[in-house]
Order: sequence, then C-alpha cells, then structure tokens
Amino acid sequence: MKIEQIYTGCLAQGAYYIESNGEAAIIDPLREVNPYIEMAEKRGAKIKYIFETHFHADFVSGHVDLAKKTDAVIVYGPTQMQMGFKAYVGQDGEVFNIGNAKITLLYTPGHTMESSCFLLTDENGKQTALFTGDTLFIGDVGRPDLAQHVIADLTQEKLAKHLYHSLQTKIMPLADDIIVYPAHGAGSACGKNLSKETSDTLGNQKKTNYALRPGITEEEFVNELLNGLMPPPAYFPNNVLMNINGYNSIDKVMQQGTQALSVEAFEAAANETNALILDTRRADLFAKAFIPNSINIGIDGNFAVWVGTMITDIKQPLLLVIDEGREEEVVTRLARVGYDNAIGYLKGGIDAWTEAGKETDSIKSININEFVSAYQANKNIAILDVRKASEFNSEHVIEAENAPLDYINESMLKIDKNKTYYVHCAGGYRSMIFASVLKARGYDNLINVEGGFTSIKNSGAFAVTEYVCPSTML
Repeated sequence: MKIEQIYTGCLAQGAYYIESNGEAAIIDPLREVNPYIEMAEKRGAKIKYIFETHFHADFVSGHVDLAKKTDAVIVYGPTQMQMGFKAYVGQDGEVFNIGNAKITLLYTPGHTMESSCFLLTDENGKQTALFTGDTLFIGDVGRPDLAQHVIADLTQEKLAKHLYHSLQTKIMPLADDIIVYPAHGAGSACGKNLSKETSDTLGNQKKTNYALRPGITEEEFVNELLNGLMPPPAYFPNNVLMNINGYNSIDKVMQQGTQALSVEAFEAAANETNALILDTRRADLFAKAFIPNSINIGIDGNFAVWVGTMITDIKQPLLLVIDEGREEEVVTRLARVGYDNAIGYLKGGIDAWTEAGKETDSIKSININEFVSAYQANKNIAILDVRKASEFNSEHVIEAENAPLDYINESMLKIDKNKTYYVHCAGGYRSMIFASVLKARGYDNLINVEGGFTSIKNSGAFAVTEYVCPSTML
C-alpha cells in the first residue's frame, strides 16, 4: 500500500494519492489533474475513486476533469445538494475497496454539512490513516462560517455545534497511532491558526489541539472556535458553487489563457474589453516600469489567494504580463481558484511594450536605509502597515496605521490622496499589491518600503510595540 501527500504551498493544500494492488484513489485533487493520472500510469495502477471531503471554498477541485479522463467515481459524504456532474453520495460507515485496502467514510458535519473524513485500513486490517479534509487540521479545526455565505440558514453557531459532536463521536474514539492527513496547513484561510506541520498522529493531536482537549464542553468549544474569525476571502462562495455545479475543462482554460498576444493585440484587447491587466512579475521589477492601470500580484508568493482577494469578480477577463517561460504556471494557478477568463499574455513582456514606445508607469520603492533616513529627517511621516489586523496587533511600528490589504476598499478610505505615505507589509510582497491597486485608482503618493516589517524591526531605528502572540492568523 502506498500513501503520498501532494502538497501545494501557495494554497497550503494537501491532495492525496492512495494505492493498493493496482488500484488507486485520489483525495481532494487540485484543478490540474494530469500529475495524478501520470502518477497512476507510471505505477501501473487505475484510479478507481475520487474522494471529496467537502465542497471546497478556497480552491476549485479537479474532481470533474479527473473523473472524465479516468472514469473514476466521484464520492461525497451524505448531502442533499444537486450537483452538475455524476457523483456517488456515500453513507456514514460505508466501505470502499482500493485493491486490498479499505476506505471507510466517516460523516463529520461541521466545517460544512457534507464534510466527511476517510479512514484508511491497510491490507493487514489495521486502521492506519485518517484523511480529515477541513474537519481536523494539525493544531486547529475547520472554520464553521463558510457555508452561511452560500446557504444563509447554515449559521456558524449551528455548524460549530455539529463540528463539536463530529469530533467527539467520530474522531476521538479512533486509535492514537492513526496518522492524520488534513487538507490544509499554515497559510490557509480555512482555519484560524493552522500548524506548519502537514501530518501528525491522532494521539498527539488529542494532547495538543485545543479542540480535542479532554473535557471540553460544547459551549466552550463553540466560543473558542468562533472567537477571532474574520470574513473569508470574497472568492470562496464562487469556488463552492463551481465545485458543486462543475466548470470548464482545464485544458480549454489553459489553451485560452496561454495565447501569446503581440503588443498591438494586447493593447487592442485592453482598450476594447473591460479586461484587467494583471502583472505577475516580482515587486521590484514591477515598480520600475509597468503598463498604466495594471496591478501587481507576484507569482512568487501566495498568488492564488491574493488574486481571489483582490479581484472580486471571478469572471473578470484578465490580460497577463508574465516572466518568460512561466505562462502555463500563471494560468494554472489562476484556474486553481476559478479565474478561468484569462484572454492571453503579452508576448515579449514589458520589454516588448517599452520597445514599441508604449507608455509605462512606475511606483517609488525604497530600501530600509532610505526609509530610516526619511524617518530621521521627519518623525511625523505617515506610515501604513498593510498586514492583516492580527499581524499588526501582534507587533507594529508605534507610529504606523493599520490599513489591511485584505480589506483594501475600507483601508483606502483612510488615505488622503494629497498626502505621502510609506507603505509596508511583512516582507514587501503585499505592500506592492496595495500600492499598485491604489495607483490604478489615482493614488500617486504611496512609497513602497522594501523588506517590510522584518527589515524595519531589524534596523533598530523604529519604536515597535511589545510582541503579543496572536490567537488567529486570519
């Protein structure tokens, strides 16, 4: 028997490949499905089942395409939801054979009403692994407030109570030596404070995870779980609906999005459509020269999450500026969160644009030494910290004002267009996103601070608040 975790860092997401005696199952596959197919073919196995732990909110699953390409059966736990594709709705306790191994469906409502875990029993009859989806993370549990954004009656209080009983009756009785494999790790917005670890023994989680501590009451659990929750990214409900209703083939999305457009064709598309120009280069390169009104979300960061947070219309047409050779990567990572309407990319990139004599814009960006000099010359300079409120409350420059990137529409109300602001995040990635979005909206007096709070604190030139350990990373 083989278990392989396929972890994707930018989404903090774990998919799983399970194989026994020539048969395989995939749990919670990502949108691009060929790697799973190739993995099975290489090992001479046939993909028999695609197990979905729930209707995901933070990414578009590859279940529909994978089923079409392999004839595997899509399996969900108990649900009344009408899906736009063929799927098998399993029952609590139902057993599925994978070669000589068995997978038992454990119905565990709470994160969502259809949430289920899958318990793996090996060829020797020993229960060895539990694939928990968003029911149980390492160090945390799934947030119960996402379903209400799709079905209003499913309040977070109702689901939190369901989750408590699912954990107590389905998870806690299992053996301590079972390995827990969750759907997410640190960085995911599906929980408040996930561990960086991506697997653990259930026994250790019983000792260290607040949600599994002995004697915790339903009331205590609900209060602790709901404390510190923040609104989820705007794209989450859209992804849920795509996972329920189905979507365009990833092959078709890739074909359209990776079309190379000449400078003339790119400019015509920008002028004739309502397409947004998305520049995926590094922040320092973007700052020096970019197409006017484009926004920067660098591919070398939490790209998909910030695309989903910044671009509220999931059907928004996109024109792409990409580093040469990374076209497929960018379009794939957009598709992972349901942004399927990329029109194409600028052939030759920003160099081709400037060589054609087209207009460019820029954003002033300074290093830490220049920022220190500016501060020492004027201690009253305006400093904007665009990190999340939880990060800011944990530790910040005393003079700084928090203007979180994830609530940019509210944050921009704090900004005077005629005033100069020095903008920083943790390391420089998010601050350039913030500056580029506001630049496109006519805010010309933002200066990006390279290196972010890390460099600012290490410089020793700024007074910072005393560190407080955050209770949530949302």
